[in-house]
Amino acid sequence: MLIRDELNAYFKTKNIAKDVVLDNIGLLETTSADNLKDSIVITLVNIEEESTLKNGKNARISGITSTAQYLNRPVHLNLYVLFTANFTGGIHPNNAYIDGLSYLSFVILFLQGRNSFTVSTLAQPLTGIADPATDAEFLKMKVTLELYTLTFEQVNHLWGSLGGRQIPFVMYKLRLVVLTERLVVREVPLIEEIETNLSPNISGN
Repeated sequence: MLIRDELNAYFKTKNIAKDVVLDNIGLLETTSADNLKDSIVITLVNIEEESTLKNGKNARISGITSTAQYLNRPVHLNLYVLFTANFTGGIHPNNAYIDGLSYLSFVILFLQGRNSFTVSTLAQPLTGIADPATDAEFLKMKVTLELYTLTFEQVNHLWGSLGGRQIPFVMYKLRLVVLTERLVVREVPLIEEIETNLSPNISGN
């Protein structure tokens, strides 16, 4: 939603009267493809765990209960996102395929000029979110996109798995998305004082 809404806002600044939709491009050659026609389509094609961040602290201090709370580590994810230009052809000067390539170039330009996003700096408020201002962790969320280049073999496998013929596209790797249930697994009192019963050695030995 975040990338789609920001890209739609960018298209308006360029006077591009085309929608960016979040949908499954794999439905292109089915009866459910009406929403995909003449649009830039964003599709999630793969989810990958960021293994380098699996280790770390799993405890936090609760100022309310003055306890140490143990939670399972959050899941850090990289998302592989496909941007496709689904525009049919035609005869010059009404060749929608060429227009689609132009729109796809604007996607690349947008993400070249702005490749990281935080909730607090969005040009458009997120849709589908009741009240993000009540969640401090949500407001600190940041995602970064980097262009991801596929080999010809990978392109062939990609479109084969999507079940359709290839159309103009570009893929980005979106890092890092953090998911956590914030479920407290264990809660223990804090250590506030340490007592010992050791006495000094006064025997002179």
